[in-house]
Amino acid sequence: MKHKEEEKEHDSRHGVTRREFFTLVGAGTAGAAAVGMEKSEHAAEPVERGEMTRVNLLINERRHSLMVEPRWSLLYVIREKLGLTGTKVGCERGECGACTVLIDGLPRYACMTLAVEAEGSRITTLEGLMDGEETGLVQQAFMEHDAFQCGYCTPGQIVAVEGLLRANPHPSLEEIRTGLSGNLCRCGAYAHIFKAADRAAELKGTRGGGR
Repeated sequence: MKHKEEEKEHDSRHGVTRREFFTLVGAGTAGAAAVGMEKSEHAAEPVERGEMTRVNLLINERRHSLMVEPRWSLLYVIREKLGLTGTKVGCERGECGACTVLIDGLPRYACMTLAVEAEGSRITTLEGLMDGEETGLVQQAFMEHDAFQCGYCTPGQIVAVEGLLRANPHPSLEEIRTGLSGNLCRCGAYAHIFKAADRAAELKGTRGGGR
């Protein structure tokens, strides 16, 4: 008891007791949080659910004009509004790569791209890599090397390889690994996928860089 009284007296000499100090700190934190909340509330007006805007998307060389909510992802629009189901729904948080599409020739996660962001860009999905009813060269290479098991990640893998080969027609094995590092295969078929990517580069080279 005597120790506590001495401690209180010591703190009082410095202008505030320990209990008062913690009370003030708590009040200050709450006040700062309230101020921060007030600022964030006035920083941007929320978009009402259901509010629509028109976008014009160029997908697989076809133009689509449609009404979308600003919050809709490109993945959602591609699959649910345009019916291009080759692009798969995976993690929906930019980790697995199942939804990979090409935007202006570069692999991008469709789940992390808003449809309104993609306006004015050239978008290519798995369907766009085909030559009519014929499979593209990357798809052919995947079949030749049995580069899949369950097949769910395969569309994203194929599109990622296509993007890699457009940027680097003759990648090394290490460059292939790096180029596909954003696409996960839960079945672990990576060795076959890498061989397929190498074969696709060979096919594209002998056929003039076709699809």
